[in-house]
Parts: sequence; C-alpha cells; structure tokens
Amino acid sequence: MSRRLFVHATNVHQGGGHSLLSSILNSLPKGMQTVCTLDERMRLPEGMAQDVQIKRVAPKLAQRFLAERWLADNVAAEDVVLCFGNLPPLFKLRGHTVVFVQNRYLIDDVKLSGFPLKTRLRLAVERLWLSAKMGNADEFVVQTPSMKNLLELRTKGRIPVGILPFMANHEKYVRSIQMPELQDGCEFIYVASGEPHKNHRQLMEAWCLLAKEGINPMLTLTLDKERFPDLCGWIEQMVERCRLNIVNLGNLPHEQVKKLYAQAGALVYPSVFESFGLPLIEARQAGLPILASELDYVRDVVDPEQTFDPESAVSIARAVKRFLRIEERALPLQDASGFVRCILERAK
Repeated sequence: MSRRLFVHATNVHQGGGHSLLSSILNSLPKGMQTVCTLDERMRLPEGMAQDVQIKRVAPKLAQRFLAERWLADNVAAEDVVLCFGNLPPLFKLRGHTVVFVQNRYLIDDVKLSGFPLKTRLRLAVERLWLSAKMGNADEFVVQTPSMKNLLELRTKGRIPVGILPFMANHEKYVRSIQMPELQDGCEFIYVASGEPHKNHRQLMEAWCLLAKEGINPMLTLTLDKERFPDLCGWIEQMVERCRLNIVNLGNLPHEQVKKLYAQAGALVYPSVFESFGLPLIEARQAGLPILASELDYVRDVVDPEQTFDPESAVSIARAVKRFLRIEERALPLQDASGFVRCILERAK
C-alpha cells in the first residue's frame, strides 16, 4: 500500500483555525491519497481538490470518540497523520503522527475564569486530553519560539517540538517597516475576537483616558455581537459615557478584513498572549505601523513601532500619544525648599 496523508481536524470550524485549515486543504499534495476527518460545520474552501476523501464528524462526544477509533483502525504504518486540532489522537496510531498546536490556553498556565462555564469545561477537558495523550504523538509542531518553549516544558523534552510558521499567503511579510508620515485623523484598528486574552477592556479604558485629555482617535473593532454580547454591550456603554470615536463592524469575512487593513492608519494589538498573532503579520503585509504589547509573542513575528504594558490602560494610552507625536507633560519637579513652601501654602 502506498503512503497516505490523514488530516485529522474534528474540532476546527471557525476563527483562525478555520483560516489555517482552509489553506491546508487547498494545498494538499497532488498524486497522494489524502483522507480528511473534519467537523461537519467546517466549510470546505473553494478550489479544493475533488479526489480528497472527506469524513464528516458531528460535534458530539460519541461521534468524536468513534472518529478517533476509526482513525486508529485505518492508519497504516507507512501513513502520515496531521492532527490539526491541538490534540494528539486518543489512541496510539501505527503511522507517523504530527500534532499541530495553536491554542495557547492548552499549554500555558493561565486562568480560565473569564470564559463562560461551557468553554471552561471544554478547555479543561482538552488540557487533560493533551497532557494524558502526549505520548501518542511522534512530534509536535507550533508556529513560534514562545509556543515551542511552553510546549517543551509540558513534554519535558520527551517528544520533539518543531517550529513551522505558515499562513495562506506569506508574500510581503517583513518584521519592520519604515515609519510612514503620520496622517491627520489616523485610524486605528483592532482585528480580534472577544476572548478574555484579547484584552478589549484595557483598550477601552485607554481610549477613555485619551478622551479625558481631549484626544479622540478613531478605533475600529471586529467583534461578533452574537458570540460576545456582554463585551459588546459594555463597549457600547463606554463609547456613550466617554464619547469615544469607536465603531464595531462585527465579524468580517477575511477579504473584508484585508480591505480594512488597507484603509487603516495603524494596528493596535493589546492581546496578552497569542500562539501566532496572525493580524500582526497581516498588518505588516499591508504596510501598517503596529502598536502592540511588549511581550514575547509579538517580538516573535514583528518589530512594532510602539509597545506598551497590556495590563495598563495608562501604558496603552501613552503609546498611542507617542505614536501620534503628542508630548507627555513633564512632572512639575521642584527642590526641597519649594516642596516645603507648597506644604505651608496648602495650610493657609
């Protein structure tokens, strides 16, 4: 029997995972028998080869288990298996098994308290699955050095971890750009979903601080109101209360997101952690300046024009002012005699 490729992705159907999986499905090797086990909600990309065998799996526990059992029964020793949903196979496979990990919540010691109960339970189960079944992988693949370091702590060096960053189109990607001339009315964008680590609340607090100083730059968001109603409702309240120049366009198709990059003046990216940070790369491809968290995941892929502490709204606001070339007022320092004089004057 000739070697076959299995792409096992029964838990991927939306967000960044959908985008990356779509690019994989459009790039499957010609002349090689390929079998894909996919979530039934996963939309197949246009232009995908017609001779690929697709096995659909319903998003239910029993169906997921049966898909794992089917995989173990059908993979032969000469086959290659790409597990594209962060998790190793439930059973040890005869073929060479590569596990692609992109969900940092599964390998980083971060709290899950900001998520709904259902999501917390799912992530807790997936963390346990990954930990218990690591030995079923022959190697792991991640996209950045930061992810590699985190995963190697989990594997304790027993399983190889490789770095293979990729995206659908890598043209025009550079780490740094020459700072463009600042345009009047610079528009900022933040392309992100509403999970807690995306840090929208600190960003909103920073925009409120700027507004108090009479600085009100335009900011465009891409939050899905149906998936994140509480966050979107809170942002609407902040916009009204502080009179912010903010618009939320909702969840956009990727083609519209690319148009948004072309129209914007800069990307602001306050996320507290990422496995890859795809919008950082896409912003660079569009020639956008970047204001981002001073964290390892950012420096893995770009050299931003301004950085800040993502846990501090003051730091974010100051980075925006530096980018806009608005000088921070110096502290009114004085000598000790001046200090004493002020104390006496306050007592009058």
